[in-house]
Amino acid sequence: MNPTPHLPSHLPPKIDYTRFLRELSEANRALGELKGLLANIPNPSLLSTPLLTKEAVASSKIEGTQATIEDVFKYEAEGKVTQESSKDQDIREIINYRKAIRVATELLQDRPIGTNFVRQLHAVLLDSVRGTNKDKGNFRRIPVYIGKPGATIESALYVPPSAGQLDDLLSNWEKYINSEDEPDVLVQTAVAHYQFEAIHPFLDGNGRIGRLLIPIMLFDKQVLSYPLLYVSEFFEDHREEYYHYLRQVDKESDWESWIKYFLNAIKAQALDTQSKVNSMLGLYKEIKEKLSGFNSQYSIDLLDIIFENPVVSITKIREKLPTNSPQTIYNIIAKFEEAEVLEEITKGRRNKIYVFRDLMKILRVE
Repeated sequence: MNPTPHLPSHLPPKIDYTRFLRELSEANRALGELKGLLANIPNPSLLSTPLLTKEAVASSKIEGTQATIEDVFKYEAEGKVTQESSKDQDIREIINYRKAIRVATELLQDRPIGTNFVRQLHAVLLDSVRGTNKDKGNFRRIPVYIGKPGATIESALYVPPSAGQLDDLLSNWEKYINSEDEPDVLVQTAVAHYQFEAIHPFLDGNGRIGRLLIPIMLFDKQVLSYPLLYVSEFFEDHREEYYHYLRQVDKESDWESWIKYFLNAIKAQALDTQSKVNSMLGLYKEIKEKLSGFNSQYSIDLLDIIFENPVVSITKIREKLPTNSPQTIYNIIAKFEEAEVLEEITKGRRNKIYVFRDLMKILRVE
């Protein structure tokens, strides 16, 4: 006998705030500190590419991808566009996730988060080989179920609502996230994340879209000054608890336990993001001080380039450095190598590739 599709209740739910007041206070405090830190950075775009890539890698890893953050930067440095190998396909999905976050920030300038908004993000996310047969940008029109690889619907862990129920549920979800019905934005975001995952509106990519929307909602609600919060890392490190608490809402309407878990995730990742940002700013300042002895007007330009691209090719440097002199470019790169800021990893190939090890160490620290 097939399990009955789960039908989530309409939002807003009844929530007992007294069960997580401490966690709520601590999460809001940590986010407030992160917002203040990000707001005072002169050029946050220097940090956005590495930190958004870190979030994209973590979120995609939950779905089974194996590529690392260094794999992604190396793929881009080599100028690859192929998706022949499984790893290349993993990397393309990660790059699409990062692109979807950027597209989301642009879309927010003239429209609220809603069904059309998430469909556009889904089209970006699944713009790859693996997304070919996943009806990208469209809500599903057939039943689906969630289970272990190879499982049948009889052994499904979760059966989402039928396709015919999606319009009503998504309309309610959209109304809720754009309302002021919930006293606290973090609670509202936790509820919205659960509901989106429970509705499961797409054939594929629901988890990644749902996690992507967390920093986007916080940015939209002005809780963050930039959507730099890689909460997927916490969900990946505590994956069993993540799915357990989501399922507890399904089974027992236990919103409070899920929200408490979510708030702990927000606090942990806000603190970790602060640590990463401070380490990156400290590294930038340290290297900038070294550059005063380089006697080159382009040294700061190259420093900015390698902060945005911690694995970078000579071709990319030529494109971005504001000089047409090959000798000037080779000279400044040589000085960065001599100072152990950059390290060549191609060893003799024509299109040389360099890695910024100190920045990669900060990004890889768990």
